[in-house]
Parts: sequence; structure tokens; C-alpha cells
Amino acid sequence: MRTTVLRPCKNTVLKGGLLANRADVAREKMIPYQWLALNDLVPDAEPSHAIENLRIAAGEKSGEFRGMVFQDSDVAKWLEAVAYSLAAHPDPELEAKADEVIDLVARAQQPDGYLNSYYTIVDPENRWTNLAYNHELYCAGHFIEAAVAYYEATGKDRLLQVVCRLVDHIDSIFGPEEGKKKGYPGHEEIELALVKLYRVTKDERHLKLASYFVEERGKQPRYFELEARARGTAESDHWGRKGHAYSQAHLPLRQQETVEGHAVRAMYLFSAAADLVQETGDEELFSTCEKLWNNTVNRRMYITGGIGSQAYNEGFSTDFDLPSSRAYAETCAAIGLFFWGHRMLQINPDRKYADVMERALYNGILSGMSWEGNRFFYVNPLAVSPEVCSSRKDHEHVKPTRQGWFTCACCPPNLARLLTSIQHYIYSCGEEGLYVHFFADSEVKSAVGGNSVKLRQRTDYPWNGRVQLELALEQPVEFSLAVRVPGWCQQASVKVNGEEIGDLQAATVKGYAVLTRAWQDGDRVELDLAMPIEKVYAHPKVQDGAGRIALQRGPVVYCLEEIDNGPDLHALVLASDPRFQLEMDPELQVPAITAQGYRLEAAADELYTRIPPRSVPVTIRAVPYFTWDNRRQGEMLVWLRSAGEA
Repeated sequence: MRTTVLRPCKNTVLKGGLLANRADVAREKMIPYQWLALNDLVPDAEPSHAIENLRIAAGEKSGEFRGMVFQDSDVAKWLEAVAYSLAAHPDPELEAKADEVIDLVARAQQPDGYLNSYYTIVDPENRWTNLAYNHELYCAGHFIEAAVAYYEATGKDRLLQVVCRLVDHIDSIFGPEEGKKKGYPGHEEIELALVKLYRVTKDERHLKLASYFVEERGKQPRYFELEARARGTAESDHWGRKGHAYSQAHLPLRQQETVEGHAVRAMYLFSAAADLVQETGDEELFSTCEKLWNNTVNRRMYITGGIGSQAYNEGFSTDFDLPSSRAYAETCAAIGLFFWGHRMLQINPDRKYADVMERALYNGILSGMSWEGNRFFYVNPLAVSPEVCSSRKDHEHVKPTRQGWFTCACCPPNLARLLTSIQHYIYSCGEEGLYVHFFADSEVKSAVGGNSVKLRQRTDYPWNGRVQLELALEQPVEFSLAVRVPGWCQQASVKVNGEEIGDLQAATVKGYAVLTRAWQDGDRVELDLAMPIEKVYAHPKVQDGAGRIALQRGPVVYCLEEIDNGPDLHALVLASDPRFQLEMDPELQVPAITAQGYRLEAAADELYTRIPPRSVPVTIRAVPYFTWDNRRQGEMLVWLRSAGEA
């Protein structure tokens, strides 16, 4: 097994810039807003009933269960986001509120350790009989993640004790041993959560159970068919054309070669597999992860980092099938890709993973929330016409404006838990030294070779490609500082204490500039990443991208909005010499792109004619994709016609 295994540097503080802003919005706006949503206190938003369900399950109120069968998971993700927020910004009032929720969860737990408000209220006699659809293990996984995060943030183990009892119960039900169910979750999540729990408890049973759920999936006889027959029903047609591939149960994981089915489920499964590789050194399992990673990002990923191209199964279809206006590209799926990429990066520090993570973060993830943090996209298309969305059945999943909440509200709390912990993803530590994966105004403290190292990063990334790293050391320390040179950057320079590295390519390993020396207190590394406005082309097999271009600057993909360019964005054509200019948008306060182009206008008032359309010169304006729909509802377009392109 490869010797380089990294660990995230969690002792990191954001100091400013875009990521700090988004993290602050998550902490100051999203967490309080989502608390109101969980308590059904947001006017004109879909009711959640999640907290009320737990009160009923605890026997403290009467009433009926309402919401999705996995409604508990929204509470768990809220608690996890609160934990990350408290770790970075202690808040006694928020902590007290979280403690109250944890006490409520504990009271809802059953005497045997079982925890699930749906079954406790609705169908207590049929627990663990419908794993394919009813998400008991999925909800358990989110409670486990919340418990680990809260314990690490506060030192309080109340929720950790709850989930350990729950896992003891689950372990008594499932496993390879005689007399146990040979089942696994329809929606993966508990697998990666159990690895997190193992890293805290060091209880081998937790790692073993995680491995069991990963390895059992897809084996014959198919468990979901067995449990359906045991319920006295034929297997539901919910799987449709995709069959067991919908939940990645069509084959054992090690035999899978293409990413299939529900995109979020796939990402959580592959994240768990990567976790197991890190814990066990399983080379074959890593090769499987690599194969699936390459298929995902090189054949089935949008330029925005979105994944899952169809609404039918909230997931994947075939290679290169990436429609723009009918895209699903669920926010949670992009977050799942980010999680998976980070785990792969710890096993094999190769910039290809960080490049994809960055693409997803600055485009398909941040697009899921409004500037204010109180409106959300579940689906993230690459082209929108409000009239089409309201008129066509095959576009009904696409919302032309962000929503206050959802019946299935997985995305908002997923955004909150990622953004409140985003600082954990910037740096990693290993035996060789310190890795800088992402660029954000921040400070990290870590131990390298038994010595304390503090690194201060100053940058206005992603709007500017200049990055300064300054070291603070108690004594000289020899180690490697590995700094990622992003794949999007065609021209980069690295200086150490003002002296440029002559042969940067020779110093670069898997996309990281590896600087090994005896570092002194006050040493500085300066990275200058050229960040021009560039045309990006899709593979010709991508129908909606063929013959078109997208605009990108640094890691940020741009789009056109009706508010800037008028209606019928599809009729705009970028000039062969667009003369790109960059200017600050006064309303969004982000860099916008202007370019020369023209609009195709009808030369005759006929549906079809032999008279070619007129080309009317216009100035085209583009804004970062993640900022669209923050000013006024209207059309949006990523893939743009360009003069002179095939």
C-alpha cells in the first residue's frame, strides 16, 4: 500500500475572503433559519415537523408522524453543523439549544437502543423490514456523524453514548454471523459514519460493521428482493429501468466499473470505501475507487462539478449524457463528490482530486444557497427558462428561483454542515510535512516532525491568483511544504523568500510544488497563479456543449443571466475576438466578465424562412455561476455559442 496517508488539519481558522463569508453566513444565518424550519416557523415554506416527530416519539406529545421517513436526518445534520460552528465560534446560547435537542433525541431512543421517529410512531412492529426504502440506517448514520462532531467540538458525550447504544443494537441485527440479517442500507451513509465513530472509539466492531455494509452490498441473493418477499410483496417498481443499480446494489462494489444510480447514495458509498482504504490499506479497494472516480469525473460530471444528470433516479444515466436545462445535479450530490474527493486526497495526494473538489465547491455547491443563506436550490441546472420550467413535464424538477425549504430538505442542512467545517479541508499533514490543498485567507497550526508549525495564508482567492504563505516556527524545522498548483492554471510561479523556483515542473509531484528545506521562522512562499478569462470546451459527445463554449476564470465557471443580457440567451453569440474585460459587479460585489458578441434576430416574422437572421452587435455580460438568481428571476445559460467554433 502507498506510504503517503494524510490527515486533515482541523486546527485551522478562516480569516477572510469568500469561503469565510460563506462560512459566516452558514453560522449566522443558515443555522438559525434552519432551526426555525425544523420547528415549522418559516412562513410560506414547506413544513418540516422534524422536531415535533421526535417529541412524539419520546412520548411527550400526541400526534401523527409527518414528513419523509428520513426526517430525523435533517435534525442530525443541523446538530452536526452546530458542532462545527461551536468548534470555531463558541456560543453558549447555541450550545444550550443543541444540548436540549440532544436530550430530546436521547429521550426518543428506545430501551433496546433503537432510534428512528418514523418507525417508533408509525410502525414499531416492523423495524428493519424495509431497508431498501425506509432509511433507518441512513438516519442512524447522520446521528453518528453528528455525535462525533459534537463530541470533538465540545467534549460532551451525551449524543455519543446514544449512538454507541444505537450501533450496539444495529450490530446485534446485521452482520455475517449466523442468525443476523444479511442486509445493508438502501441509502448509504452509515458506512462512512461508522468509520468516523471508530476513529473516536477505537472499537474494532465499528470498523468491522462499516466494512460489512460496504462489502455485502450487491451480493447474491439480492437482499432487497428477499426482504420484499418476506413482507409478502413483490419488489417495488421504484427501481424502474435502473434496477438494483439505483442503490449501487447491482454488483459487489469491487466488481463495479461505472458509477450508477442515485448520485448521493453513490458518493456516500464511495466515500466509505475510501475511508476503509485509509484504515486498512486495501489496494484492491483503492483501485476500485480510482476506476469509479475516473468514470465519474471524466464521463459523467458537469463543468460545474454537478453530478447526476437525470431527475428519474436523481442520478446517473450514461457517459456524456449531460443535458443543461434538464440537469438534476443535486446540491447534495456535489457535496458528496467533495467528501469523496477529500478522502481520496488523503490516501493519494494528487491534485486531480483537489481540482474536482474545487470545481464542485465554487460552482455546483455554492450555487445551492442564496447570498443571504435563506433560499436554496435542490437542483442545479446549466440552462433555465422560467417559462419552460412551468410548462414542460420533463422540467418540473427545475426551479427557476431558490426555495425557502423542501419537503425533502436534505440539501440545506448538508450545505450548513459543509460550510461550517470548510476550514478542515484546506490543509493536510503527513509524515513528510504539510500540504496546502486549497487557497483561502486562513491560519493553520500543526505538529510536523514533533515540532509546532504555524502557517498564515493570505489571499483573495478565487478572485485573485496571488497567494502568500508565511511560517511561524519556534526553531528551524526541516520538512516538506507541498503546495497545489491547480490544473486550471497554465502559468504559475513559486517564490521562496523572494527567490523564484527556476524549474517548477521538476519540483512538482502529482500537481503539488514540493518545497523541502530547513524552514526558518518568518520564511515566506509566494504563489502566483495566472488567472485569465478562458474559453472551455466540452467533449464533442456532450450534446449541449458541442460547438459551444463556457467561460471560466480560475476555478470559477461563469454564466449569462437575463437581467444582464435580456431574454433569449440562446440567441447570443460570442464574437471571435470577444475582447474580454473584468469589472466588479456593483450589486453582487464579485468580478463580472464583459465581452463583445452579437444577438441573432429574426429577419422575417415567420417560423421558418430562407432569410438568415440578422447579427446585432451587443455587449455580453457573465457572472459567476454560483451567484445566479440573487438579483431577479430570469433565464440563465452556461454553454454559449461562439463565432468560429465548430
